[in-house]
Amino acid sequence: MAIIAKSLREQVYDHLKAELKSGALTSTAYLDLNRLAAELGVSRTPLRDALIQLEAEEFVTISPRRGVSVRTLDAADIREIYQLVGALEASAVLASAPLAPGDLDRLRDLDRRALAAVEAGDWHAYYEHNYAFHDFFLERLGNRRITALVHLKKQQLYDWSRKFERIHANWENSGLREHEAMLDLLEAGRFADAAAYLRDVHWGFNVQEAFVNQVYFQERA
Repeated sequence: MAIIAKSLREQVYDHLKAELKSGALTSTAYLDLNRLAAELGVSRTPLRDALIQLEAEEFVTISPRRGVSVRTLDAADIREIYQLVGALEASAVLASAPLAPGDLDRLRDLDRRALAAVEAGDWHAYYEHNYAFHDFFLERLGNRRITALVHLKKQQLYDWSRKFERIHANWENSGLREHEAMLDLLEAGRFADAAAYLRDVHWGFNVQEAFVNQVYFQERA
């Protein structure tokens, strides 16, 4: 088996993504690039290249003559991400037809595992099972670019400081109930209705706006 070593830029990129995910890098100030380079033991070149990639992915903003800052999502950003992910995942649901009985059993089992994780306060397991539920349909679609884009947009929504961890489990249960409603439609062979439900309810910004405000904007208020 061939071992593929990551480039220095890729290693710096992975480190910065992990720092963003943990909340170690925040939007409260411009990043100290000299300090980051010194801590990583690298020159400014791989650091700059990694930051350029992170800007292209909309995780940071590079401002000429000012510096680099962690990007903060506003309501318009979140609305657009919801619309994008909803549309792409809905297309994946349509492409998943027909489902075998074993497929539905697998998806319902993922929901049961996610619910058990919520009740145990194991947010890492919850996200693992939740991602697996949605990835089932993306895998059926078989478009790696769409899958990569959906994953990237979910990282933008979820990874900063793990904001979802402070939300009461009732919302998580609500999200899982939406999964079950969608599965009921799929079991009835109503794939178009299931796709529309996923797009317009589960990822419907207007439907989820109260939750979005609670997660992303309560602290600012």
